[in-house]
Amino acid sequence: MSQPWSPGSWRSRPIQQQPRYADEAAVERALARVKGLPPLVAPGEIDALRQQLARAARGEAFVLHGGDCAERFVDCAPEPIEAKLKILLQMSLVLTWGARIPVVRVGRLAGQYAKPRSSDTEVVGGVTLPSYRGDHVNGIEPTAAAREPDPERLVAAYFHSAATLNYARALLDGGFADLHKPHHWNLGFVRSATHRAEYEALVARILDALAFVELAGVRSAAFETVDLYSSHEGLLLAYEEAQTTERDGRYYNTGAHMLWIGERTRELDHAHVEYFRGVENPVGVKLGPTAAPDDVLRLLDVLAPDDAPGRVTLITRLGAGRVDAALPPLVEAVRASGRTVVWSCDPMHGNTTKTADGTKTREVDRVLAELRDTLAVHDRLGTTLGGVHFELTGEDVTECVGGPQELGEADLARRYDTTCDPRLNYAQSLEMAFLLARRLQARRAGAAEPPLR
Repeated sequence: MSQPWSPGSWRSRPIQQQPRYADEAAVERALARVKGLPPLVAPGEIDALRQQLARAARGEAFVLHGGDCAERFVDCAPEPIEAKLKILLQMSLVLTWGARIPVVRVGRLAGQYAKPRSSDTEVVGGVTLPSYRGDHVNGIEPTAAAREPDPERLVAAYFHSAATLNYARALLDGGFADLHKPHHWNLGFVRSATHRAEYEALVARILDALAFVELAGVRSAAFETVDLYSSHEGLLLAYEEAQTTERDGRYYNTGAHMLWIGERTRELDHAHVEYFRGVENPVGVKLGPTAAPDDVLRLLDVLAPDDAPGRVTLITRLGAGRVDAALPPLVEAVRASGRTVVWSCDPMHGNTTKTADGTKTREVDRVLAELRDTLAVHDRLGTTLGGVHFELTGEDVTECVGGPQELGEADLARRYDTTCDPRLNYAQSLEMAFLLARRLQARRAGAAEPPLR
């Protein structure tokens, strides 16, 4: 990694999870169009996020990172965007109340159109087809024509990302996050009378506190709008290179504020690590149960040789039942090295199961178990869990079982909309925020910590 870096130096390295296009000349033409278009985000916004993530690394902020498993072009529409924004805002408000520290909101949106796959092909209706790799690459329709990687989708992804960001910014500037308009607090999903009363009481306290502050003469724009940052997995490196811009001798990927390297593409000498070592964006790294302490330290040496706070977020995705064995060696190695990172927990990816008919789902109880065990490890070792990373939606889908709606396997077919992995729905996501807020509140007060249940 001592070789000079350039936006295209990754091309000399081995690479995984890339589509195979039939017409490479068409790919280059599409990428040239993307490169000539305006940046989606500004370098100053990227620097601002790094500053906020540096606070999270010190335990002075908490990162809520969430959104779709794989965005679809068809979801670039008002209602889906509003639903995603709504649940992220609600969850962040609940977490802020519990932790009494700022919450950094990072959405898996405006670019999460490509997905890694475990196999290049899949069988649909008895027919073997190329795997669906996200709308960035090919279509979900089970035909040979739709599954052919299409270079024009590289350009379409840019425009759908731009439209999504534009509408999200317009909503926030137009008062969508205004705490004086609590019309989003719809708790009709709660079947348990006890839970419902508890949740309504917490919401009432939040709104009562706001009223008191303003009666005391305090008016702040912070009550009316918030910061929201975009992110996606930096998977298609040719596209990411086309989004790379030089500013005053520093290189930024202006396609998103934050990007992450997946569990399948974090090999030290491979292309993804090579590309991301040279850009200024904050970078996440997914760490599964096979991650070794030495591998993590070497990744930190390459991605953050100057140990700049806010540069690297380590996102563990270990699976319920594996945390106690797998997480402590990683945390202890990083702490012993003196490195500064944000520790985040992705309790979704290690807990995917299949029903008897092959439907992928996740049990909310297992998601909670991994989150609970991760918190316990950091508490025991004296380190800080600085954030969480969820695949979620603000819509009333039925993809994960359990939670406040008490969904079972029989409910999955009612509204199973994901094109890839199952997501927490609106009710399950907000439940997760309330349970985590209680845990963070108890920690802040020094009281016995309530279980995540």
